[in-house]
Amino acid sequence: MQFKDIVGQRDVINRLTEIIDSGRVSHAQMVLGPTADGSFQLALAYLQYLCCEHRVHHTEGDLRADSCGECPSCKKIGSLMHPDLHLFFPTATTTRITSNPRCEDFAADFREFVLEKQGLGTLDDWYAFLGIDNKQGMIREADASAIVQSLSLKAYEGGWKMVVVWMAEKMNAAAANELLKTLEEPSEGSVILLVCESDERMLPTIRSRVQTIKWKPTNGERRAENNAEYAPLLVEWLRMLFKLKMKELSTQVDKMAQMGREQQKQFLNYALGVMRDCFLKTAAGLPCELGSGDQKFDAMFPSMVTTNNIEMINAAFNDALFAIERNAYGKIVLMELSFRISKALKKR
Repeated sequence: MQFKDIVGQRDVINRLTEIIDSGRVSHAQMVLGPTADGSFQLALAYLQYLCCEHRVHHTEGDLRADSCGECPSCKKIGSLMHPDLHLFFPTATTTRITSNPRCEDFAADFREFVLEKQGLGTLDDWYAFLGIDNKQGMIREADASAIVQSLSLKAYEGGWKMVVVWMAEKMNAAAANELLKTLEEPSEGSVILLVCESDERMLPTIRSRVQTIKWKPTNGERRAENNAEYAPLLVEWLRMLFKLKMKELSTQVDKMAQMGREQQKQFLNYALGVMRDCFLKTAAGLPCELGSGDQKFDAMFPSMVTTNNIEMINAAFNDALFAIERNAYGKIVLMELSFRISKALKKR
């Protein structure tokens, strides 16, 4: 992966190449931003430039420098086959690995997935690739121990020892605690990159030990996690809540419950974002353009979210997200949420 392959982010990239060229490489960093936009691409391109034997510096254009893409190191990292590059990511049990899943069990699968998606795959894409749509993947203590072990050894090729933790917010508490000392005092010649979409889900002790590289918004140039796909579902669901006909609502909840857990969370986060946007804009006297594709709904709904019910709505969605995150039965969670939101909207 080369920097030229990444959409936008030229200011961020140029700053990173300057830091690497000056020899001031931080040993523990967090790349914070959507994987569907390219945050994981940025991490891989960073390591490729770090290890490149013939870095290319430009005198023209908006890109200051890049890896050559041709040296043995570039080709190995580009194919994810560099012996000193170690990848860690969320896993879950499958029909093949029925207990105690670890990253090493899925190493070949993950390489295939990353190359197929060109580094732009989302967590949902990865779960679908493995066929575990309705399970919650995580990075476990055994994986963190493997990270510590891989960094304790000498570099096979005598250069950098590199670890990339993809979707690092999926580390459980035991894994995060196992990794703390290594992040604070990494071995000589090692680089750890945590790629995550939400640092709020990371332990504060982890965040305090890493240097953060923030992905700048790309104005939706290439966001696979396109919330527009949830708009029709949201409109349909909210209309059911106004009618509150149990048979129809039950059918609608069944439809929502059939989505994978990650998709359920994305939908709920999207819906909560719509609610908050309605409240903030209408409270400020500003027009609220939902862009749901349903003009009648867009004109009517924003006024339904007021100071009288926004706290109830916010609490209901957050409780549902908390429950789904902890593997609660989706249909029960979504039905309870439906009743709570219906009650809240009637308090406008």
